[in-house]
Amino acid sequence: MAARRVAVITGGSRGIGAATVRELADRGFDVAFTYRNKKARADEVAAQVVRVGGAALAIQADITEDRPLARFAAAVLEWRRQVDLLVLNASGGLERDLLAADPEYPMRINRDAQVASLDALVPALATGASVVHVTSHWAHLYGAVPQLPDYEPVARSKHAGEQALRARIGDLAGRGIRLLVVTGDLVEGTITARLLERRARGLQEARADRSVTPEEFARTIADAAEDARLASGATVVVGGALASVPRA
Repeated sequence: MAARRVAVITGGSRGIGAATVRELADRGFDVAFTYRNKKARADEVAAQVVRVGGAALAIQADITEDRPLARFAAAVLEWRRQVDLLVLNASGGLERDLLAADPEYPMRINRDAQVASLDALVPALATGASVVHVTSHWAHLYGAVPQLPDYEPVARSKHAGEQALRARIGDLAGRGIRLLVVTGDLVEGTITARLLERRARGLQEARADRSVTPEEFARTIADAAEDARLASGATVVVGGALASVPRA
């Protein structure tokens, strides 16, 4: 029996992250993932991996903090010798409690933690591995499209995170690793969609013809990771063409 491939996902207990864990498990990956809280929810996602014949490692870690991130990376290296795919999915910036405590939280989670997660896990990435950065159309096109006021700090910080990761393409190439970006429209049923709907009533209905489910987003992430034709730095779109986002 061929050895299962290994994937690591930041923020894998809900939404796009959980759907990606399940999708990759179905495609023959063992999956390690972080979660911020809600251990029972993370344990259920891990159990779903096991039910399809895979192995899972769920670790509680705030990836904006150095020590928890380092512990997660160490746990991954102890669990598996090499990682074939790293999905940088964890993000935030709409949480009122976190913003009240730290107004710079969007930049810490969406830029700084993305680079820190990459740095922490690079030693585990195999030659030929892929890193996938998960983002939104509003963030990917930041500066060229109108922004919802409440989402602007998220879009700005996620855009900064994407640019910081793209600046690492040359370093990654030297290790035989490529970076891919998957950008999507509004994702149904996610915490981000719910929070935005509370602050901009009618948003989900207005974008219903181009929104996507977490499962559709997850399939796009997995398809991109498995597509050897995509060069490092490629952008893959899900949920309506980028042209469907009104430009400023």
